[in-house]
Amino acid sequence: MAYKIAVFDAKPYDQDTFEKVNQQFGYELVYHKEHLDKHNVILAGGADAVCIFVNADVDKYVIDKLCEMGVKLIALRCAGFNNVDIAYAAGKIKVVRVPDYSPHAIAEHTLALMLCLNRKVHRAFLRTRDWNFSLNGFLGFDMYEKTVGVIGTGKIGKTVIGVLKGLGMKILAYDLYPDHEFAAKNDIKYATLDEIYTNADVITLHCPLTKETEYMICEDSIAKMKDGVMIINTGRGKLIHTKHLIDGLISRKIGYAGLDVYEEEGAYFYEDCSDSVLTDDVLARLLSFNNVIVTSHQAFFTEEAMSNIANTTMNNVADFFAGKELKNEVVHQAK
Repeated sequence: MAYKIAVFDAKPYDQDTFEKVNQQFGYELVYHKEHLDKHNVILAGGADAVCIFVNADVDKYVIDKLCEMGVKLIALRCAGFNNVDIAYAAGKIKVVRVPDYSPHAIAEHTLALMLCLNRKVHRAFLRTRDWNFSLNGFLGFDMYEKTVGVIGTGKIGKTVIGVLKGLGMKILAYDLYPDHEFAAKNDIKYATLDEIYTNADVITLHCPLTKETEYMICEDSIAKMKDGVMIINTGRGKLIHTKHLIDGLISRKIGYAGLDVYEEEGAYFYEDCSDSVLTDDVLARLLSFNNVIVTSHQAFFTEEAMSNIANTTMNNVADFFAGKELKNEVVHQAK
């Protein structure tokens, strides 16, 4: 029997990768370009499992409809799961994810944003297209011996630390569950958030989005930061209160912002909106700053990461239908 998987938010590159990996499994893959939500959940009819990405919205209604239609598994092809009502899914439908796919991909994109902002590469590229080779406005700083605050020291955060130590930067790390053995081995210091806000020249976010971390970068935390601080976010959009970030950019409290994620990205990211009018005033304002770089949630997007995502996702599905232990299951933690 060939199990049927409805793959939502499927772009050509997703299809190419999944088709290659599926040669080992022989599932019936049905691709949908839409993000799974209450408006199109009916497309999952007849499927045994659904495969979704970061912009899906799997609320109580969607979960009930999936169960009603006989769908037995929600397979996230990403690490985050804040877009699924895990508490409501408990006991109704299994949820699995890809906890890591390439921390190097995220870390390298993080570094790319830092270096591009610091050395004004994005501006230099545009300027030289017009035969303007002036250096005015392009003054950067040595990252060597500057202090970087790494918030979140999971696999990605630790990889980021390794990359930044290669530049000779001083590391202040924060994690709700600090890895002191890692800190001692790598000669880094765990600090409080306030210590990071006060002392870091660069702050980079690599923590999950939870009730505790939502809008952690806000008016209050920004006020504690160094003047001209650089903020990088390759984690989740809602870690930053964007309007407060804009206020910080206007006041020049924030000197640079590199964002691979945006709190309202679902309507735009991964889509070609070049023929549309941008109706999101906040995003439009962000894009107007020459000291801000916004990329389209692409930090993960390497050949290696895409292959790892597809392989882990398909193995998660295979384990479920074989009745094996689900090592990547997302389990609701009752409080």
